[in-house]
Amino acid sequence: MKRFMLAVCAGLLAAAVTTPSFAADLPRPVYKAPYKNNPVYVAPFSWTGFYVGINGGYGWGKSNWTVLGSGDFDLNGGLIGGTLGYNLQTGSFVWGIEGDADASWIKGSTTTLCGPGCETKNTWLATGRARLGYAWDQFLPYLTGGVAFGNVKAGQAGAAATASTNKVGWTVGGGLEYAFMGEWSAKLEYLYVDLGKMSCDAGSCGGAVTDVAFKTNIVRIGVNYRF
Repeated sequence: MKRFMLAVCAGLLAAAVTTPSFAADLPRPVYKAPYKNNPVYVAPFSWTGFYVGINGGYGWGKSNWTVLGSGDFDLNGGLIGGTLGYNLQTGSFVWGIEGDADASWIKGSTTTLCGPGCETKNTWLATGRARLGYAWDQFLPYLTGGVAFGNVKAGQAGAAATASTNKVGWTVGGGLEYAFMGEWSAKLEYLYVDLGKMSCDAGSCGGAVTDVAFKTNIVRIGVNYRF
């Protein structure tokens, strides 16, 4: 029995001695560092979403008083206001709706067949427009058009009152918008606005009911925040 136990112990001792050398001969796993040039997926930029912003610019245009035969005379002045809109991007095309409302200081006057001086001015201007753009990543050139709203005032110097009417017309134009810093974008935009004609009463416009036309070109810059 003792001999058997000694034989078992000798066998276990021999196995313990040979195991490390056997383990050393086994293949070891190889760990590779990440390949530094592996491409990292970056989601493409998207214009989809709501946005709010501010805008400001300059307008110049024409007015005339038809009954008095004043002919066209120049209008000009600044604008500033706010913007609200929504974009939906499908592929490279961007479809959108946009509304804005601006305080306006566009005005002009003439003394042609209007000795005391006849003045036309616009006190506020708003638009509601569709936009269609084609996106080159963060650049978005676009066309736009829709309805325009505004207040037109007309009066003759020295008259007791000034005629004032809120008018509905149309607008068309285009622009370029650029996205930066994630949610922000800046734009440069041109609009042509026609508010048609208003009727100015005899007391305000010099003895006869007069049709007063208002048309203007507008160049604006704006900053939007998308969310």
